[in-house]
Amino acid sequence: MQIKLHLNEFISCMVVKNQIKFVKRLQQKKYRNRSGMFVVEGVKSVQELLNSHYALEKVYTTDADLFDVTLPNIEKVAHEVLGQMTGLQNANTVLGVFHIPTPKPIDYNDWVLVLDDVRDPGNLGTIIRLCDWFGIKHLVCSASTVDCYNPKVLQATMGSITRVNIGYTDLARFLKTTTTPVYGAFMEGESVYGTTVPETGVLVMGNEANGISESIEALIAKKITIPRFGERATESLNVAMATAILLNELRRGY
Repeated sequence: MQIKLHLNEFISCMVVKNQIKFVKRLQQKKYRNRSGMFVVEGVKSVQELLNSHYALEKVYTTDADLFDVTLPNIEKVAHEVLGQMTGLQNANTVLGVFHIPTPKPIDYNDWVLVLDDVRDPGNLGTIIRLCDWFGIKHLVCSASTVDCYNPKVLQATMGSITRVNIGYTDLARFLKTTTTPVYGAFMEGESVYGTTVPETGVLVMGNEANGISESIEALIAKKITIPRFGERATESLNVAMATAILLNELRRGY
């Protein structure tokens, strides 16, 4: 009986170690791509995902009473275990593992936002929240744009990722096939405040340091800019800040 008890404890310990190893690996893009899953932390973000179309794999929590519904794949774990799973400096009380959904087809009946090589996780997370705020349903990213399931991106979205359809693709091929007007944000162009924009179109935002790449610039029909009124010491706006201003202008006439 004692031998069987020790064996059960050993098996249980191995299961926990394997779970910790699997969740920790999901902090890396290659393992997210390989497994088709991602990890998100925080009560609000996990709850948003539970209430969405995202398929749940597992929720690990130190407090199983946090959720209104009882799910079979919610597992209560010790704080020490969650601390070994977390990608944060200090573990939250909840960590969820969800399946990455297949992106939906693009609906061109409204504006579509396109990102060309945006690298900063905080910027992408903020842009996803902006899409949610301004009702932009579709976000198309270049292959070199930071992964939207990066834990830092997810933390910055605060659950908005559940309401924005995000896909990664070859931007040149995508822009060549679109039939709606393609606008791009540049340092030099027509002032957005004097531009009459259509009800539908594609807006391209570029890399934090280099802006829109030359290959993508060649496919843009109209260049727009946010005019500068202050001292010229400021080189440019943060891409997320610029996106907020431009999306506001696109929605101004609604």
